[in-house]
Amino acid sequence: MICLLARFFIKDYEKTNLPKVRQGYGVISGASGVALNVLLFLTKFFASLISGSISILGDALNNLSDAASSIVTLVGFKLSGQAADEEHPFGHGRIEYVAGLIVSLLIILTGIELIHSSFTKIFHPEPTTFNAVVAFILIFSIIIKLIMFQGNLQAAGKIESAALKSTAIDSISDVFTTSIVLISAVVSFYMKIYIDGFIGVVVGGLIVKAGVDAARDTINPLLGEPPSKETLEEIESVVKAHNGVLGVHDIVVHNYGPSRIFMSLHVEVPSRQDLITVHDLIDDIENELRKKYHCTAVIHMDPVEVNASIAELKRKIGHVLKELDPNLTFHDFRMIHSENQRKKLAFDVVVPFKYDLSEDEIKTYLYSHIKDIDPELTCDIEIDYK
Repeated sequence: MICLLARFFIKDYEKTNLPKVRQGYGVISGASGVALNVLLFLTKFFASLISGSISILGDALNNLSDAASSIVTLVGFKLSGQAADEEHPFGHGRIEYVAGLIVSLLIILTGIELIHSSFTKIFHPEPTTFNAVVAFILIFSIIIKLIMFQGNLQAAGKIESAALKSTAIDSISDVFTTSIVLISAVVSFYMKIYIDGFIGVVVGGLIVKAGVDAARDTINPLLGEPPSKETLEEIESVVKAHNGVLGVHDIVVHNYGPSRIFMSLHVEVPSRQDLITVHDLIDDIENELRKKYHCTAVIHMDPVEVNASIAELKRKIGHVLKELDPNLTFHDFRMIHSENQRKKLAFDVVVPFKYDLSEDEIKTYLYSHIKDIDPELTCDIEIDYK
């Protein structure tokens, strides 16, 4: 639905990497969400009045909170699309994440309130009414929510939006919620088993869970999350495709919103390469990354000495590291020429964040084995966590 509307209301709707296009998708999602959720609230509220069902009333209130959430999403996308200014030099993109978090909190609060009201219904059960009007309203609601789920999920995938993904999750949870309410209404009316309050608790629990899941998707980018393995591999492939690049490491990707990405990385180049040539190479790589990922890319140049003796020493060190753990890697391998003419070897070891051995244990192991290779070598080993 959202992608269909985007064809008519968003210029260059296929260029989803552009901030204005992203904003357009968010605005359409928010506006349609407000309209449809208000409609569902009014119809379900009417259904709750004629049926006397607390679970239908809770479902109606859930739609009202969804309408409020859609307003937050709408405002969030509008604000996040503002250009950078003196107070916010990196733009306002993270407002989208904040909007998604607020949506999640509203969902959680709605679920808690419904659970509270449902417990009252459990201890004071009342008969409910069910008729064709109530059935039509609930089935109509399920169909609308399925359409909203599909629309928001598709749009979230196109613009990689945590806020729209949260909205999609909420919509599909509403489908299950309303389905349970519908079953409860049928059972309570025809079998005279008053499970309305119990179903209300279940519905409230599902709403709370949906809110928590949605909050997790927005908190992670706010705190800072790593890029996917596929993204890192793609960036590495793009960089290594340039002639003169010997290796790439320490790739860092972070953002101030989905359309404000910053990237830094280290690129290894031959140490004897002409400085101006290397500078032009680095500029070319930065420009390609900037165009491909619409990011600000900064590259640190690592000069690497290329000769047979260094290559053989690197092979031996690699063998030592593999004996310790085949999953460990190293980079920035270089020989430092000191004033006293002593040979000093320096390199960084990449270690997972959760690792059994401490930094000192790793370094001690490597120092002892490197001494066996060449007793005259001194080492400067750094540990990189990844």
